[in-house]
Amino acid sequence: MRPVHTALAVLVAAVWGFNFVVIEIGLDHFPPLLLSALRFLVAALPAVFFVGRPKAAWKWILGVGLALGIAKFGLLFTGMAAGMPAGLSSLVLQVQAVFTAVLAAVLLRERPGRVRVVGMGVALAGIAVAAADGGTSGPVLGFTLVVAAAACWGVSNVLTRKASPPDALNFMVWVCTVPVLPLFALSLLLEGPERDLAALRALDWSGAAVIGYVAWVSTVFGFGAWGYLLRRYPASSVAPFSLLVPVFGMSSAALVLGESVSGLRWLAAVLLVGGVALTSLAPSRGPLTAAGPPGAAAASPVPSGSLRTSGAAAPRSG
Repeated sequence: MRPVHTALAVLVAAVWGFNFVVIEIGLDHFPPLLLSALRFLVAALPAVFFVGRPKAAWKWILGVGLALGIAKFGLLFTGMAAGMPAGLSSLVLQVQAVFTAVLAAVLLRERPGRVRVVGMGVALAGIAVAAADGGTSGPVLGFTLVVAAAACWGVSNVLTRKASPPDALNFMVWVCTVPVLPLFALSLLLEGPERDLAALRALDWSGAAVIGYVAWVSTVFGFGAWGYLLRRYPASSVAPFSLLVPVFGMSSAALVLGESVSGLRWLAAVLLVGGVALTSLAPSRGPLTAAGPPGAAAASPVPSGSLRTSGAAAPRSG
């Protein structure tokens, strides 16, 4: 990769890592489901009027919108609101690669290969260590919700793998339109209209900046830049940079939020990042049916857009 493109890939990873800190700050302004709804509303509008008509079937747009927008981000934001630290969330969420590989093996019959199986085992060991660390520094419910968010991310990755959208940015913008109304409805039902209205009435420059960052910087810029890199270079050259996301997430949480990073958490980071690298980047043995080309890896690192398209790795963030 050219140095300018390497710098762009590192910048995107930093943007996605810092996104967890911004979400943590945003949760001081908004209830989690309302914050998630506002994120997708601002990301979809006005972009949806400029990307053209959907270039993928609506069944895939709806499926990914439900799995990624409502389930994954709803669970992630709720888990962080329940006390899951931002840095640890950025780390634990990366276990989505394991869920993606397992679901691809079951649903797409993509055989994982020996190296990928070893990577899955190493990543799960990292989750166990992170759980031990979380048990002493955070609520079990928050940790469980973030792991569940990673599982939903895996579902959305497999759905995107099946969709194989020809235009990643077009697909992402239309996916962003799906969760808006359901998330607003869930927020009214579960968080209450009084709490939602109070948060909106108290909207200040800090809250607006949070929404702008998670919608435009993390989602629109991050996914657009990642898609640009994937159009110029092989996924195997671009995907490893997504492994920097938890590094930036944990370090920025420590610097900005003052989160402590224990020895157990560093060990969990080494195991998780190493395991995800093996799981995501090792070649698969290919599907047993015509679900995709041999060697296409459904578990390639993905993020806040978190989408994988046409055999290319999509970004991974919060």
